[in-house]
Amino acid sequence: MKIFLDTSSLIKLYHEEIGTDLLDQLFEDNLVDEIFLSDIAKVEFASAIWKKVRTKDLTPEEATSIIDSFCDDYDNYTFVGLDSGLISTSRDLVTK
Repeated sequence: MKIFLDTSSLIKLYHEEIGTDLLDQLFEDNLVDEIFLSDIAKVEFASAIWKKVRTKDLTPEEATSIIDSFCDDYDNYTFVGLDSGLISTSRDLVTK
């Protein structure tokens, strides 16, 4: 199966929170062949992790480690570039 993860789902792969167990199950059952991420996820991921530092959910050291782990895993993902057509199509798909 090919899946697209938004940033909130992606974070669950790197930081234990509600919903992490559901994603872990997908990977444990070997159901996922390819993971697609938006290019913007690189920025959103770091932003969300640093927000967890500001809210005291993570230490700066933990945040740096998590972000480094994500960067080390870039080769495991297929990043999708953004343009206005893709954004428009994505918005339409979300409403279905």
